[in-house]
Amino acid sequence: MPAIEVLHLQKNYGDIIAVDQLSFEVPRGKTYALLGGNGAGKTTTLSMLLGLLLPTSGTIRILGIDMIRDRFKALPRMNFTSPYVDIPHRLTVEENLRVYGGLYGVRHVKRRISDLAEEYQLSPFLKRRYGSLSQGQKTRVSLAKSLLNEPEVLLMDEPTAALDPYTADQVRTALKAYQARTEATILLASHNMREVERLCDNILMMKQGRIVDQGSPVELIGRYGEQNLEDVFIQIAKGSELPR
Repeated sequence: MPAIEVLHLQKNYGDIIAVDQLSFEVPRGKTYALLGGNGAGKTTTLSMLLGLLLPTSGTIRILGIDMIRDRFKALPRMNFTSPYVDIPHRLTVEENLRVYGGLYGVRHVKRRISDLAEEYQLSPFLKRRYGSLSQGQKTRVSLAKSLLNEPEVLLMDEPTAALDPYTADQVRTALKAYQARTEATILLASHNMREVERLCDNILMMKQGRIVDQGSPVELIGRYGEQNLEDVFIQIAKGSELPR
């Protein structure tokens, strides 16, 4: 059974089609990417997978659970991170992590926070209010929050945005180690092509709410006759046809 199964997913806003008959599967223990330009439907898709948006039509199953009917059975086994989704500013980092740990029913939450603080270099500002942090520090806190419950399925929107290259590399290394240890499934949306090449087993290329191509980074680079994934992205964004 795939960890994520999406079938004929549709989201309309009046006459605007944000996601158009989307179908894909993500096997357990794999990392897949949703790639596409702004407005391609990536964030809308992630929001529907989380149950934050109701689809106009279609089916979503995560860990075999119907997310439209029974999402509360799946949510404790999932988590999500995005630097564009804020958490309470007045609470300290530690207070925020304790609150989210309680919501997810994390056992030994104090020890879990300590482990994540060491792994993501949060210790120097655990006692500081979240609102006082830099954007890069907030991104690291958001990542730690998303791993509190050791999710089986992790959804990520621009996971290393605002991080300097060194810290971003450390975060990717930690994510790969987490996945190797837990066999978690990761679905991420990113504009960082180097990140996608390093982390992802397979890529779903989106345009105007549809998947227009898919394959591993190596397969896509070879298929389009390019040197790197960024050039493939540009070709697809410009609407170029596959070379014959």
